[in-house]
Amino acid sequence: MSLETHWVVGEDTGGGGGVPFLSECLMCSVKFGRTEVIDNTLNPDFVRKYILDYFFEEKQNLRFDVYDIDSKSPDLAKHDFLGQVYCTLGEIVGSPASRLEKPLGGIPGKKCGTIILSAEELGNCRDYATMQFSANKLDKKDFFGKSDPFMVFYRSNEDGTFTICHKTEVVKNTLNPVWQPFSIPVRGLCNGDYDRTIKVEVYDWDRDGSHDFIGEFTTRYKDLCRGLNQINVYEIHFTVAIDFTASNGNPSQSTSLHYMNPYQMNAYAMALKAVGEIIQDYDSDKMFPALGFGAKLPPDGRVSHEFPLNGNVENPFCNGMEGILEAYHQSLKTVQLYGPTNFSPVVNHVARYAAAVQDGSQYFVLLIITDGVISDMAQTKEAIVNAAKLPMSIIIVGVGQAEFDAMVELDGDDIRISSRGKLAERDIVQFVPFRDYMDRTGNHVLSMARLAKDVLAEIPEQLISSMKSRGIKPNAVPPVHSPGEQLQTNLV
Repeated sequence: MSLETHWVVGEDTGGGGGVPFLSECLMCSVKFGRTEVIDNTLNPDFVRKYILDYFFEEKQNLRFDVYDIDSKSPDLAKHDFLGQVYCTLGEIVGSPASRLEKPLGGIPGKKCGTIILSAEELGNCRDYATMQFSANKLDKKDFFGKSDPFMVFYRSNEDGTFTICHKTEVVKNTLNPVWQPFSIPVRGLCNGDYDRTIKVEVYDWDRDGSHDFIGEFTTRYKDLCRGLNQINVYEIHFTVAIDFTASNGNPSQSTSLHYMNPYQMNAYAMALKAVGEIIQDYDSDKMFPALGFGAKLPPDGRVSHEFPLNGNVENPFCNGMEGILEAYHQSLKTVQLYGPTNFSPVVNHVARYAAAVQDGSQYFVLLIITDGVISDMAQTKEAIVNAAKLPMSIIIVGVGQAEFDAMVELDGDDIRISSRGKLAERDIVQFVPFRDYMDRTGNHVLSMARLAKDVLAEIPEQLISSMKSRGIKPNAVPPVHSPGEQLQTNLV
Protein backbone atom coordinates (compact mmCIF):
# COMPACT_ATOMS: atom_id res chain seq x y z
CA MET A 1 0.00 0.00 0.00
CA SER A 2 1.30 3.49 -0.82
CA LEU A 3 0.57 6.56 1.28
CA GLU A 4 1.03 10.23 0.54
CA THR A 5 2.38 12.23 3.49
CA HIS A 6 2.03 15.95 4.12
CA TRP A 7 3.20 18.16 6.93
CA VAL A 8 2.50 21.59 8.39
CA VAL A 9 4.52 23.45 11.02
CA GLY A 10 2.77 25.87 13.35
CA GLU A 11 3.82 28.76 15.59
CA ASP A 12 7.52 28.04 15.72
CA THR A 13 9.39 30.43 17.98
CA GLY A 14 12.71 30.59 16.20
CA GLY A 15 14.42 33.34 14.31
CA GLY A 16 12.82 36.67 15.13
CA GLY A 17 10.19 37.76 12.62
CA GLY A 18 9.22 35.66 9.61
CA VAL A 19 11.75 32.98 8.66
CA PRO A 20 12.10 30.56 5.76
CA PHE A 21 11.50 26.92 6.62
CA LEU A 22 12.76 23.63 5.36
CA SER A 23 11.44 20.34 6.70
CA GLU A 24 13.43 17.16 6.19
CA CYS A 25 12.11 13.64 6.75
CA LEU A 26 14.13 10.55 7.54
CA MET A 27 12.98 6.92 7.59
CA CYS A 28 15.13 4.23 9.19
CA SER A 29 17.99 6.81 9.38
CA VAL A 30 17.87 7.31 5.61
CA LYS A 31 16.89 10.75 4.33
CA PHE A 32 14.17 10.44 1.73
CA GLY A 33 12.69 13.88 1.40
CA ARG A 34 13.19 17.61 1.77
CA THR A 35 10.39 20.10 1.33
CA GLU A 36 10.47 23.37 -0.49
CA VAL A 37 11.54 26.51 1.38
CA ILE A 38 8.71 28.83 2.42
CA ASP A 39 9.81 32.41 3.02
CA ASN A 40 8.91 34.66 5.92
CA THR A 41 6.41 32.63 7.91
CA LEU A 42 6.10 30.98 11.29
CA ASN A 43 3.24 28.77 10.08
CA PRO A 44 4.39 27.08 6.87
CA ASP A 45 2.07 24.69 5.01
CA PHE A 46 4.32 22.65 2.76
CA VAL A 47 3.10 21.75 -0.70
CA ARG A 48 5.58 18.98 -1.46
CA LYS A 49 4.28 15.50 -0.58
CA TYR A 50 6.09 12.20 -0.30
CA ILE A 51 4.92 8.74 -1.25
CA LEU A 52 5.84 5.95 1.16
CA ASP A 53 5.19 2.24 1.02
CA TYR A 54 3.09 1.45 4.09
CA PHE A 55 3.15 -1.93 5.83
CA PHE A 56 0.59 -2.43 8.59
CA GLU A 57 2.63 -5.21 10.16
CA GLU A 58 5.91 -3.26 10.43
CA LYS A 59 7.05 -0.45 12.72
CA GLN A 60 8.17 2.26 10.29
CA ASN A 61 10.05 4.89 12.26
CA LEU A 62 10.11 8.47 10.98
CA ARG A 63 11.98 11.60 11.98
CA PHE A 64 11.17 15.12 10.83
CA ASP A 65 13.73 17.94 11.17
CA VAL A 66 12.87 21.61 10.66
CA TYR A 67 15.40 24.31 9.76
CA ASP A 68 15.58 28.05 9.17
CA ILE A 69 17.35 28.45 5.85
CA ASP A 70 19.88 31.30 5.85
CA SER A 71 21.61 30.76 2.51
CA LYS A 72 21.55 28.67 -0.64
CA SER A 73 23.93 26.10 0.82
CA PRO A 74 22.53 22.51 0.77
CA ASP A 75 24.53 21.75 3.94
CA LEU A 76 22.03 21.78 6.81
CA ALA A 77 24.86 22.34 9.32
CA LYS A 78 25.08 25.89 7.98
CA HIS A 79 21.44 26.63 8.83
CA ASP A 80 19.52 27.10 12.09
CA PHE A 81 17.96 23.97 13.56
CA LEU A 82 14.39 24.71 14.75
CA GLY A 83 13.27 21.35 16.09
CA GLN A 84 12.47 17.73 15.31
CA VAL A 85 9.89 15.09 16.03
CA TYR A 86 9.89 11.28 16.04
CA CYS A 87 6.90 9.08 15.24
CA THR A 88 5.91 5.99 13.27
CA LEU A 89 4.03 5.89 10.01
CA GLY A 90 1.44 3.72 11.75
CA GLU A 91 1.02 6.44 14.39
CA ILE A 92 0.03 8.91 11.66
CA VAL A 93 -2.29 6.47 9.90
CA GLY A 94 -3.88 5.38 13.17
CA SER A 95 -4.64 8.95 14.32
CA PRO A 96 -8.15 10.37 13.82
CA ALA A 97 -8.54 11.22 10.13
CA SER A 98 -4.88 10.09 9.74
CA ARG A 99 -3.79 13.48 11.06
CA LEU A 100 -1.17 13.57 13.83
CA GLU A 101 -0.18 16.73 15.73
CA LYS A 102 2.97 16.59 17.88
CA PRO A 103 5.20 19.17 19.59
CA LEU A 104 8.61 19.75 18.06
CA GLY A 105 11.54 19.06 20.36
CA GLY A 106 15.28 18.69 20.18
CA ILE A 107 16.26 22.03 21.74
CA PRO A 108 16.49 21.75 25.55
CA GLY A 109 14.45 24.29 27.47
CA LYS A 110 12.78 25.76 24.40
CA LYS A 111 9.28 25.45 23.00
CA CYS A 112 9.79 24.75 19.33
CA GLY A 113 6.20 24.82 18.06
CA THR A 114 4.16 21.97 16.65
CA ILE A 115 4.12 19.88 13.52
CA ILE A 116 1.02 18.42 11.89
CA LEU A 117 1.50 15.25 9.86
CA SER A 118 -1.14 13.72 7.65
CA ALA A 119 -1.31 10.67 5.42
CA GLU A 120 -3.74 9.28 2.90
CA GLU A 121 -3.80 6.05 0.96
CA LEU A 122 -3.24 6.70 -2.71
CA GLY A 123 -5.85 5.57 -5.19
CA ASN A 124 -4.99 3.58 -8.27
CA CYS A 125 -5.63 6.47 -10.63
CA ARG A 126 -2.53 7.18 -12.76
CA ASP A 127 -3.99 10.05 -14.78
CA TYR A 128 -2.44 13.49 -15.02
CA ALA A 129 -4.43 16.67 -15.44
CA THR A 130 -3.03 19.61 -17.38
CA MET A 131 -4.81 22.87 -16.59
CA GLN A 132 -4.51 26.56 -17.23
CA PHE A 133 -6.37 29.31 -15.39
CA SER A 134 -7.00 32.97 -15.98
CA ALA A 135 -8.96 35.61 -14.09
CA ASN A 136 -10.70 38.88 -14.89
CA LYS A 137 -11.22 42.03 -12.83
CA LEU A 138 -9.56 40.84 -9.63
CA ASP A 139 -9.63 43.11 -6.60
CA LYS A 140 -6.82 45.69 -6.41
CA LYS A 141 -4.84 45.07 -3.22
CA ASP A 142 -1.64 47.11 -3.66
CA PHE A 143 -1.73 50.84 -2.85
CA PHE A 144 0.85 51.61 -5.50
CA GLY A 145 0.06 49.51 -8.55
CA LYS A 146 -2.25 46.55 -9.06
CA SER A 147 -2.25 43.06 -7.52
CA ASP A 148 0.35 40.29 -7.86
CA PRO A 149 -2.02 37.29 -7.90
CA PHE A 150 -1.30 33.61 -7.42
CA MET A 151 -3.58 30.59 -6.89
CA VAL A 152 -3.49 27.90 -4.17
CA PHE A 153 -5.26 24.56 -4.73
CA TYR A 154 -6.52 22.36 -1.89
CA ARG A 155 -8.08 18.93 -1.93
CA SER A 156 -10.67 18.08 0.70
CA ASN A 157 -10.07 15.46 3.37
CA GLU A 158 -12.63 13.08 4.86
CA ASP A 159 -12.82 15.08 8.09
CA GLY A 160 -13.82 18.26 6.26
CA THR A 161 -10.36 19.85 6.34
CA PHE A 162 -8.30 20.73 3.28
CA THR A 163 -4.73 19.86 2.26
CA ILE A 164 -2.71 22.08 -0.02
CA CYS A 165 -1.74 20.35 -3.25
CA HIS A 166 -0.53 23.03 -5.68
CA LYS A 167 0.53 26.67 -5.94
CA THR A 168 0.80 28.58 -9.18
CA GLU A 169 3.46 31.11 -9.97
CA VAL A 170 2.91 34.79 -9.12
CA VAL A 171 1.82 37.01 -12.01
CA LYS A 172 3.04 40.52 -11.26
CA ASN A 173 1.06 43.77 -11.40
CA THR A 174 -2.20 42.72 -13.06
CA LEU A 175 -5.89 42.33 -12.29
CA ASN A 176 -6.37 40.02 -15.28
CA PRO A 177 -3.73 37.33 -14.83
CA VAL A 178 -3.11 34.37 -17.12
CA TRP A 179 -1.21 31.69 -15.25
CA GLN A 180 1.10 29.20 -16.94
CA PRO A 181 -0.31 25.73 -17.71
CA PHE A 182 0.61 23.10 -15.12
CA SER A 183 0.28 19.34 -14.81
CA ILE A 184 -0.66 17.53 -11.62
CA PRO A 185 -1.43 13.87 -10.86
CA VAL A 186 -5.18 13.45 -10.50
CA ARG A 187 -4.63 11.51 -7.30
CA GLY A 188 -2.72 14.49 -5.94
CA LEU A 189 -5.63 16.75 -6.74
CA CYS A 190 -8.48 14.51 -5.56
CA ASN A 191 -6.88 11.08 -4.98
CA GLY A 192 -8.80 9.68 -7.93
CA ASP A 193 -12.16 10.62 -6.39
CA TYR A 194 -13.73 12.84 -9.02
CA ASP A 195 -16.59 13.88 -6.70
CA ARG A 196 -14.22 15.26 -4.09
CA THR A 197 -14.32 18.98 -3.42
CA ILE A 198 -11.38 21.02 -4.69
CA LYS A 199 -10.97 24.45 -3.12
CA VAL A 200 -9.04 27.20 -4.92
CA GLU A 201 -7.92 30.40 -3.21
CA VAL A 202 -6.46 33.49 -4.88
CA TYR A 203 -4.00 35.79 -3.10
CA ASP A 204 -2.09 38.97 -3.76
CA TRP A 205 1.57 38.19 -3.15
CA ASP A 206 3.51 40.33 -0.64
CA ARG A 207 7.24 40.15 -0.08
CA ASP A 208 6.90 39.91 3.70
CA GLY A 209 4.75 36.77 3.48
CA SER A 210 1.51 38.45 4.60
CA HIS A 211 -0.31 37.69 1.37
CA ASP A 212 -3.70 39.38 0.91
CA PHE A 213 -6.72 37.17 0.33
CA ILE A 214 -8.58 38.06 -2.90
CA GLY A 215 -11.19 35.32 -3.16
CA GLU A 216 -11.95 31.61 -3.47
CA PHE A 217 -14.16 29.10 -5.22
CA THR A 218 -14.85 25.37 -5.06
CA THR A 219 -15.18 22.85 -7.86
CA ARG A 220 -14.88 19.10 -8.53
CA TYR A 221 -12.77 17.09 -10.90
CA LYS A 222 -16.00 15.37 -11.89
CA ASP A 223 -16.66 18.42 -14.06
CA LEU A 224 -14.05 16.97 -16.38
CA CYS A 225 -14.44 13.22 -16.06
CA ARG A 226 -15.87 10.39 -13.92
CA GLY A 227 -14.03 8.85 -10.99
CA LEU A 228 -13.58 6.43 -8.07
CA ASN A 229 -14.43 6.37 -4.38
CA GLN A 230 -12.29 6.84 -1.31
CA ILE A 231 -11.53 4.06 1.17
CA ASN A 232 -11.94 4.42 4.92
CA VAL A 233 -9.75 3.79 7.96
CA TYR A 234 -11.16 1.78 10.86
CA GLU A 235 -10.12 1.97 14.49
CA ILE A 236 -8.64 -1.24 15.89
CA HIS A 237 -9.19 -2.42 19.49
CA PHE A 238 -6.40 -4.58 20.89
CA THR A 239 -6.80 -7.11 23.74
CA VAL A 240 -4.06 -9.21 25.34
CA ALA A 241 -4.51 -12.63 27.01
CA ILE A 242 -1.51 -14.21 28.79
CA ASP A 243 -1.09 -17.84 29.83
CA PHE A 244 -0.60 -18.19 33.61
CA THR A 245 -0.70 -22.00 33.76
CA ALA A 246 1.77 -23.95 35.91
CA SER A 247 3.44 -25.54 32.86
CA ASN A 248 5.30 -22.23 32.39
CA GLY A 249 7.38 -23.01 35.48
CA ASN A 250 7.89 -21.17 38.76
CA PRO A 251 8.39 -17.44 37.91
CA SER A 252 11.05 -17.17 40.62
CA GLN A 253 13.29 -19.70 38.83
CA SER A 254 15.39 -18.87 35.78
CA THR A 255 14.04 -21.89 33.87
CA SER A 256 10.50 -20.43 33.91
CA LEU A 257 9.06 -18.80 30.80
CA HIS A 258 7.73 -16.12 33.18
CA TYR A 259 11.09 -15.53 34.88
CA MET A 260 11.72 -11.82 35.48
CA ASN A 261 15.35 -11.35 34.47
CA PRO A 262 16.42 -7.84 35.54
CA TYR A 263 18.59 -7.52 32.43
CA GLN A 264 16.37 -8.99 29.72
CA MET A 265 12.66 -9.36 28.99
CA ASN A 266 11.23 -12.87 29.02
CA ALA A 267 9.54 -14.39 25.96
CA TYR A 268 6.06 -13.27 27.04
CA ALA A 269 7.13 -9.64 27.46
CA MET A 270 9.11 -9.65 24.20
CA ALA A 271 6.22 -11.04 22.18
CA LEU A 272 3.78 -8.63 23.80
CA LYS A 273 6.00 -5.62 23.15
CA ALA A 274 6.80 -6.63 19.55
CA VAL A 275 3.16 -6.95 18.48
CA GLY A 276 1.68 -4.31 20.77
CA GLU A 277 4.00 -1.47 19.83
CA ILE A 278 2.83 -1.67 16.23
CA ILE A 279 -0.86 -2.30 16.73
CA GLN A 280 -1.23 0.38 19.42
CA ASP A 281 -0.82 3.05 16.74
CA TYR A 282 -4.27 2.09 15.43
CA ASP A 283 -6.11 2.53 18.72
CA SER A 284 -6.92 6.18 19.41
CA ASP A 285 -6.98 6.14 23.24
CA LYS A 286 -4.15 3.61 23.75
CA MET A 287 -6.15 1.90 26.52
CA PHE A 288 -6.03 -1.89 26.21
CA PRO A 289 -7.83 -4.61 28.17
CA ALA A 290 -5.26 -7.16 29.38
CA LEU A 291 -6.34 -10.57 30.65
CA GLY A 292 -4.74 -13.65 32.15
CA PHE A 293 -5.96 -17.25 32.19
CA GLY A 294 -5.17 -20.45 34.07
CA ALA A 295 -4.24 -19.00 37.49
CA LYS A 296 -5.50 -19.15 41.07
CA LEU A 297 -6.50 -15.71 42.29
CA PRO A 298 -6.26 -14.24 45.77
CA PRO A 299 -7.72 -14.24 48.31
CA ASP A 300 -9.68 -17.51 47.96
CA GLY A 301 -7.54 -19.32 45.38
CA ARG A 302 -10.30 -19.75 42.80
CA VAL A 303 -9.15 -20.64 39.27
CA SER A 304 -9.91 -18.06 36.57
CA HIS A 305 -9.56 -18.14 32.79
CA GLU A 306 -10.26 -14.45 32.11
CA PHE A 307 -8.99 -12.31 34.96
CA PRO A 308 -7.80 -8.68 34.52
CA LEU A 309 -4.06 -8.27 34.88
CA ASN A 310 -4.56 -4.98 36.70
CA GLY A 311 -6.89 -6.63 39.22
CA ASN A 312 -9.82 -4.36 38.31
CA VAL A 313 -12.76 -6.43 37.08
CA GLU A 314 -14.80 -3.31 36.31
CA ASN A 315 -12.01 -1.65 34.32
CA PRO A 316 -9.41 -4.10 32.93
CA PHE A 317 -7.85 -1.44 30.67
CA CYS A 318 -4.13 -0.65 30.84
CA ASN A 319 -2.48 2.52 29.56
CA GLY A 320 -0.40 1.56 26.54
CA MET A 321 2.18 -1.20 26.26
CA GLU A 322 4.02 -0.03 29.35
CA GLY A 323 0.81 -0.26 31.35
CA ILE A 324 0.22 -3.83 30.17
CA LEU A 325 3.79 -4.88 30.99
CA GLU A 326 3.54 -3.33 34.44
CA ALA A 327 0.22 -5.11 35.11
CA TYR A 328 1.73 -8.39 33.86
CA HIS A 329 4.69 -8.07 36.23
CA GLN A 330 2.41 -7.27 39.16
CA SER A 331 0.16 -10.28 38.42
CA LEU A 332 3.14 -12.62 38.58
CA LYS A 333 3.64 -11.48 42.18
CA THR A 334 0.02 -11.96 43.27
CA VAL A 335 -1.48 -14.96 41.43
CA GLN A 336 -0.55 -18.64 41.57
CA LEU A 337 0.17 -20.35 38.26
CA TYR A 338 -2.18 -23.29 37.88
CA GLY A 339 -4.26 -24.58 34.95
CA PRO A 340 -5.72 -25.89 32.71
CA THR A 341 -4.98 -24.04 29.43
CA ASN A 342 -8.41 -22.83 28.26
CA PHE A 343 -8.69 -20.37 25.36
CA SER A 344 -12.45 -20.21 24.86
CA PRO A 345 -13.19 -17.83 27.77
CA VAL A 346 -10.90 -15.05 26.45
CA VAL A 347 -12.05 -15.59 22.84
CA ASN A 348 -15.68 -15.27 23.95
CA HIS A 349 -14.75 -12.26 26.10
CA VAL A 350 -13.54 -10.25 23.07
CA ALA A 351 -16.32 -11.64 20.86
CA ARG A 352 -18.94 -10.12 23.18
CA TYR A 353 -17.47 -6.67 22.59
CA ALA A 354 -17.14 -7.25 18.84
CA ALA A 355 -20.76 -8.41 18.62
CA ALA A 356 -21.89 -5.10 20.11
CA VAL A 357 -20.20 -3.00 17.41
CA GLN A 358 -20.94 -4.26 13.92
CA ASP A 359 -21.41 -1.01 12.00
CA GLY A 360 -17.89 -1.13 10.59
CA SER A 361 -16.53 1.61 12.84
CA GLN A 362 -14.36 -0.68 14.98
CA TYR A 363 -12.32 -3.86 14.65
CA PHE A 364 -11.02 -6.08 17.45
CA VAL A 365 -7.72 -7.98 17.71
CA LEU A 366 -6.98 -10.54 20.44
CA LEU A 367 -3.36 -11.51 21.14
CA ILE A 368 -2.99 -14.80 23.05
CA ILE A 369 0.48 -15.71 24.32
CA THR A 370 0.71 -19.31 25.55
CA ASP A 371 3.22 -22.04 26.33
CA GLY A 372 1.52 -25.15 25.17
CA VAL A 373 -1.17 -27.74 24.86
CA ILE A 374 -4.71 -26.42 24.85
CA SER A 375 -7.21 -28.11 27.19
CA ASP A 376 -10.55 -26.95 25.72
CA MET A 377 -9.99 -27.57 22.01
CA ALA A 378 -13.63 -28.29 21.15
CA GLN A 379 -14.92 -25.21 22.98
CA THR A 380 -12.22 -23.01 21.46
CA LYS A 381 -13.05 -24.20 17.95
CA GLU A 382 -16.69 -23.36 18.52
CA ALA A 383 -15.75 -19.92 19.89
CA ILE A 384 -13.57 -19.19 16.84
CA VAL A 385 -16.23 -20.35 14.36
CA ASN A 386 -18.69 -17.99 16.04
CA ALA A 387 -16.14 -15.16 16.18
CA ALA A 388 -15.43 -15.49 12.45
CA LYS A 389 -18.79 -13.79 11.85
CA LEU A 390 -17.65 -10.78 13.88
CA PRO A 391 -15.20 -7.93 13.24
CA MET A 392 -12.27 -9.54 15.03
CA SER A 393 -8.98 -11.37 14.52
CA ILE A 394 -6.95 -13.63 16.83
CA ILE A 395 -3.16 -13.79 17.04
CA ILE A 396 -1.57 -16.70 18.94
CA VAL A 397 2.13 -16.67 19.86
CA GLY A 398 3.46 -19.93 21.25
CA VAL A 399 6.43 -19.64 23.64
CA GLY A 400 8.66 -22.43 24.90
CA GLN A 401 9.59 -25.76 23.36
CA ALA A 402 6.22 -27.57 23.46
CA GLU A 403 4.55 -29.06 20.41
CA PHE A 404 2.00 -26.67 18.96
CA ASP A 405 0.03 -29.00 16.67
CA ALA A 406 -3.28 -27.77 18.12
CA MET A 407 -2.33 -24.14 17.43
CA VAL A 408 -1.52 -24.97 13.82
CA GLU A 409 -4.97 -26.54 13.54
CA LEU A 410 -6.59 -23.41 14.94
CA ASP A 411 -4.64 -21.30 12.45
CA GLY A 412 -6.64 -22.92 9.66
CA ASP A 413 -4.29 -22.02 6.80
CA ASP A 414 -4.39 -25.55 5.38
CA ILE A 415 -7.84 -26.69 6.54
CA ARG A 416 -10.51 -24.16 7.52
CA ILE A 417 -11.48 -24.65 11.15
CA SER A 418 -14.95 -26.09 11.86
CA SER A 419 -17.18 -26.94 14.83
CA ARG A 420 -20.30 -29.11 14.97
CA GLY A 421 -20.14 -29.51 11.20
CA LYS A 422 -20.04 -25.74 10.55
CA LEU A 423 -17.06 -24.10 8.83
CA ALA A 424 -15.72 -20.75 9.97
CA GLU A 425 -16.84 -18.01 7.57
CA ARG A 426 -13.35 -16.47 7.55
CA ASP A 427 -9.82 -17.38 8.55
CA ILE A 428 -9.31 -15.11 11.58
CA VAL A 429 -6.46 -16.89 13.43
CA GLN A 430 -2.73 -16.44 12.88
CA PHE A 431 -0.30 -18.61 14.87
CA VAL A 432 3.50 -18.40 15.11
CA PRO A 433 5.94 -20.19 17.44
CA PHE A 434 8.15 -17.67 19.24
CA ARG A 435 11.21 -19.92 19.02
CA ASP A 436 11.31 -19.50 15.23
CA TYR A 437 12.14 -15.83 15.74
CA MET A 438 14.95 -16.06 18.27
CA ASP A 439 18.02 -14.57 16.61
CA ARG A 440 21.11 -16.66 17.34
CA THR A 441 23.24 -13.51 17.33
CA GLY A 442 21.18 -12.05 20.16
CA ASN A 443 19.66 -9.29 18.01
CA HIS A 444 16.27 -9.22 19.71
CA VAL A 445 15.20 -5.98 18.01
CA LEU A 446 15.49 -7.53 14.56
CA SER A 447 13.93 -10.85 15.58
CA MET A 448 10.94 -9.15 17.24
CA ALA A 449 10.41 -6.96 14.17
CA ARG A 450 10.20 -10.15 12.09
CA LEU A 451 7.77 -11.67 14.58
CA ALA A 452 5.48 -8.63 14.51
CA LYS A 453 5.59 -8.49 10.72
CA ASP A 454 4.55 -12.11 10.33
CA VAL A 455 1.74 -12.16 12.90
CA LEU A 456 0.26 -8.84 11.77
CA ALA A 457 0.56 -9.34 8.01
CA GLU A 458 -2.90 -10.92 7.67
CA ILE A 459 -4.80 -8.34 9.78
CA PRO A 460 -5.57 -5.83 6.98
CA GLU A 461 -6.94 -8.55 4.69
CA GLN A 462 -8.97 -10.03 7.55
CA LEU A 463 -10.43 -6.61 8.34
CA ILE A 464 -11.44 -6.05 4.72
CA SER A 465 -12.96 -9.52 4.40
CA SER A 466 -14.99 -8.86 7.56
CA MET A 467 -16.37 -5.63 6.14
CA LYS A 468 -17.16 -7.22 2.79
CA SER A 469 -18.89 -10.22 4.37
CA ARG A 470 -21.30 -7.87 6.15
CA GLY A 471 -21.83 -5.55 3.18
CA ILE A 472 -20.18 -2.58 4.88
CA LYS A 473 -18.88 -0.01 2.44
CA PRO A 474 -16.42 2.83 3.10
CA ASN A 475 -17.88 6.11 4.30
CA ALA A 476 -18.57 8.68 1.64
CA VAL A 477 -16.42 11.79 1.29
CA PRO A 478 -17.79 15.04 2.75
CA PRO A 479 -20.70 16.63 0.81
CA VAL A 480 -19.46 18.65 -2.10
CA HIS A 481 -20.55 22.11 -3.08
CA SER A 482 -21.77 22.96 -6.52
CA PRO A 483 -19.00 24.33 -8.72
CA GLY A 484 -18.71 28.07 -8.19
CA GLU A 485 -21.04 28.09 -5.16
CA GLN A 486 -18.48 29.96 -3.05
CA LEU A 487 -17.19 32.07 -5.92
CA GLN A 488 -16.13 35.43 -4.52
CA THR A 489 -14.37 36.84 -7.53
CA ASN A 490 -14.63 36.57 -11.27
CA LEU A 491 -12.34 33.67 -12.10
CA VAL A 492 -12.46 32.13 -15.57
